[in-house]
Amino acid sequence: MREEELIRLAEEMGFAAAAAVDTGDIVFQPSFRPLCAENVCGKYGVNYACPPDCGTVEEMADRVRRYRRGLVLQTMWDIEDPMDEAATKPAKRRHNRMTREFIKRAGVPGLMVGAGGCDLCPECAIVRGEPCRFPGEMFSCMSAYCIFVKKLCESCGMDYDCGPGVVAFFSMLCFDPEEEA
Repeated sequence: MREEELIRLAEEMGFAAAAAVDTGDIVFQPSFRPLCAENVCGKYGVNYACPPDCGTVEEMADRVRRYRRGLVLQTMWDIEDPMDEAATKPAKRRHNRMTREFIKRAGVPGLMVGAGGCDLCPECAIVRGEPCRFPGEMFSCMSAYCIFVKKLCESCGMDYDCGPGVVAFFSMLCFDPEEEA
């Protein structure tokens, strides 16, 4: 499927915006990683897709750069307070479900970068010392990758700050793998 078709599909599925970028242009900011350790989301150390278990910043950047292109997907939600987890968590979950459904419908192999940490299981198997139940579907979030989302939005022509009472979430499908040398 061509990029134009992917963008059209995303818009048909209800994403507010979709845009393609070169993965080589994505800014990774290693200084963001300590923010994950603050564990505001509650997934640090209890989710295979989140730090410290997801990999180093360099390993995460390498995963993205194995692909030439990324399709950035945006949703917008009427949420008064972006710090209100009771409002934001369901919206992130819905955004990630939309992203997974988009990837399934598009039929394009690649890497999903989510709006929040992997939520495929009610409780990650890591908590019980078991292997991931869905290693092929597990996804890490933009924060775990240390992607500078504001700069990503600027390069895509998307609004990062949508104004009072509106919160935007972003995910990405990395696709078009580089050929092996």
